[in-house]
Amino acid sequence: MTWDNGSPVIGRIFSDEYAQVFGPPRAKGALLTDRDRDIAASLQLRLEEVGFHILNHLHEQTGLTDLGLSGGVAYNSVMNGKILLHTPFRRVYVQPAAGDSGTAIGTCYQIWNQFLVKNSSSHRGTETQRNSKQKESEIGNQKSQIANTYVMEGAYTGPEFSDEEIRNELRVSNLSFESYSDEEVTRQAARDIADGAVVGWFQGRMEFGPRALGNRSIVVDPRRANMKEILNERIKKREPFRPFAPSILEEHVGDYFEQTHPAPTMLMVYQIKPERRAEIPAVTHVDGSGRLQTVTREVNPRYYQLIEDFYKLTGVPAVLNTSFNENEPIVCTPRDAIECFLKTKMDVLYLGNHCVRRRSFEF
Repeated sequence: MTWDNGSPVIGRIFSDEYAQVFGPPRAKGALLTDRDRDIAASLQLRLEEVGFHILNHLHEQTGLTDLGLSGGVAYNSVMNGKILLHTPFRRVYVQPAAGDSGTAIGTCYQIWNQFLVKNSSSHRGTETQRNSKQKESEIGNQKSQIANTYVMEGAYTGPEFSDEEIRNELRVSNLSFESYSDEEVTRQAARDIADGAVVGWFQGRMEFGPRALGNRSIVVDPRRANMKEILNERIKKREPFRPFAPSILEEHVGDYFEQTHPAPTMLMVYQIKPERRAEIPAVTHVDGSGRLQTVTREVNPRYYQLIEDFYKLTGVPAVLNTSFNENEPIVCTPRDAIECFLKTKMDVLYLGNHCVRRRSFEF
């Protein structure tokens, strides 16, 4: 990767030998052909074959049935969604910032486990100097440390902003806005989504990692088959083959998907049940799959309530969730969200309990 006036440019990522076997590369901007699709599908299949081989070997060596994954390849949600089908593992956890940004977590845990905890116990003397009561006390302390270890159930570890900070940004922007109670804000937003609005949803702490998980999201109605085109035309400008993701209440996953293992960080792709695909066409990929985010009240109560209110209105316990941005990093601050809203064709912006509306929706 090189940088051109502040913008990243990805260099060539294939060899001359690869081009000799598979032919010349597709020109930038050229239409996709069946050859391009076949190469992509074959590379994905080969990745899965190698990945499952490694994981099955790992299980043979350890006998474990819980699996944790990290690293850039762990972003391959299609492979992740098939692990339980092709290996003996029964529980899978993929760190939400599994790529390079996640090394920050690894560094912190390495310091904690190898230096701080180790050094705090070593100064108390050698094993021969400790009596049995000391040993029992230390074992108890270690158990307590394990019990108090942070469990990353969600990815909401980023900045958050007070109601006053949000209001000040709205006033500085000279925007008219309405304010709602905690109960009213999710109900009103759910009604807007059900009515076909493109809703910017900015709440609480920002997500850590590349996926918007309901705090810095654009949320729309998954029942509307044209929503994918609307989002791409108005905001995202993405390639037409790239799917959009469903956020679904965890207790309803089995009603819509053929697998039910939780996927709270949107890093699993499951097959949508054939009889449900027409019900949520905007989040159903061409192969009948969906890269889902399972949502619980415990991890994200406000986003859960939004989806539940939408469910009460429509009978569908899921929404389409895509990142709150337009060819830029996901918005972080209220200022970022307002600027993105103003330069795109979003219909409604919810910042905390405050709502900014355009004069009319364009359905």
